[in-house]
Amino acid sequence: MDKKKFYVSYNSVHKLVKNLSEQLISTGFDPDVIVAIGSGGFIPARIMKTFINRPIYAVGISYYGIDNKHKDHPTKIQWIDEVQSQLEGKKVLLIDEVDDTRATLAYCVGELLKFKPEEIAVLVLHNKQKDKDVEFPIEIKRYFAGLELGNVWIKYPWDAEDIEEHTENERIMLEQTKERT
Repeated sequence: MDKKKFYVSYNSVHKLVKNLSEQLISTGFDPDVIVAIGSGGFIPARIMKTFINRPIYAVGISYYGIDNKHKDHPTKIQWIDEVQSQLEGKKVLLIDEVDDTRATLAYCVGELLKFKPEEIAVLVLHNKQKDKDVEFPIEIKRYFAGLELGNVWIKYPWDAEDIEEHTENERIMLEQTKERT
């Protein structure tokens, strides 16, 4: 098994989101809306809706080209034009699967801030503990990460071609990690 890959099953995603919802609630942050960054934030956002029951708006931000190489900067592919006026004065929970370079998250935060929300909190399943290309603006005071990881390639279940093999790879990885500790 490749030690530079970190496998995550749907069960693990669900448990992470449940724990994150409890952390969110314990801080007193009560969002009016969820904004999911696609495509990685769609599933975590939908699971979060189970726990906090808020409407979800989806945005598409692209930072990778077809060859999986970074573009110079993130760009919008899909935006929530029809509901932008509904963001003014609202508490927004922005969700993505991973905080890697932070470029996509920071870009989306900047775009959302244009619509004068009361507050934006950022929530990710995984934060890679590495230098980020950009920092969040000072308006971001709440940041939630389910797990802190090194700079590994995260293999999410929604990218798996064979979900049984993917889930088994996570089990083996966790077993090997347990044996090393």
